[in-house]
Amino acid sequence: MSGPAHPEGAVREPVRVLIVDDHPVVRRGLRAMVDELPDVEAVGEAGDGAEALRLLDAGTRPDVVLMDLQMGAGMHGVEATRRITALPDPPAVLILTTYSTDADILAAVEAGATGYLLKDAPPEDVAAAVQASARGETVLAPPVAARLLGRVRSGRPALSPRETEILGLLAEGLANKQISRRLFISEATVKTHLVHIYGKLGVDSRTAAIAAGLAGGLIRPV
Repeated sequence: MSGPAHPEGAVREPVRVLIVDDHPVVRRGLRAMVDELPDVEAVGEAGDGAEALRLLDAGTRPDVVLMDLQMGAGMHGVEATRRITALPDPPAVLILTTYSTDADILAAVEAGATGYLLKDAPPEDVAAAVQASARGETVLAPPVAARLLGRVRSGRPALSPRETEILGLLAEGLANKQISRRLFISEATVKTHLVHIYGKLGVDSRTAAIAAGLAGGLIRPV
């Protein structure tokens, strides 16, 4: 969905941005910021991932989706990123969030996000990241890049995005049946993921898995 190339001297079209965040006040603030950026314009807003997908299906054509991660009861940012990047000719997805745990960063990057910024980034950094994402470049905030590098060097167990998601639901106290319903997968699949999680973390119980996940920064305290 990237804008067409223009011959030298032609007027460059602005980068089109779709803003996805569950807080209306935050969305308004992001839209105001985006509209003030040079060569960038907001073309829509969504309160969660499902609404963003509906807008894309209805014909909204952004070059970049500014995506929050945790969005209340709605579809969260990682799942939305995974679905958006699986579309034909998808827009770039640039994560803009307050969350910077290893699990969040890895899940977003593995889902296909081209960039990961924190919401305290100055507007000029957001502007540069939006333009870079529209060009297909990878953009990571310095703290995020440092965490990824540290994780690679630490040798911590690498859970898949789905395994990380299930571990997080365990920490929320959900039983296998509740997890299967939440994720629309079978209980047998949940059990298989748990076996893999336990093996990677070197534990043999739900409680130990949660403790290991919290200690390793794979999940956040509930």
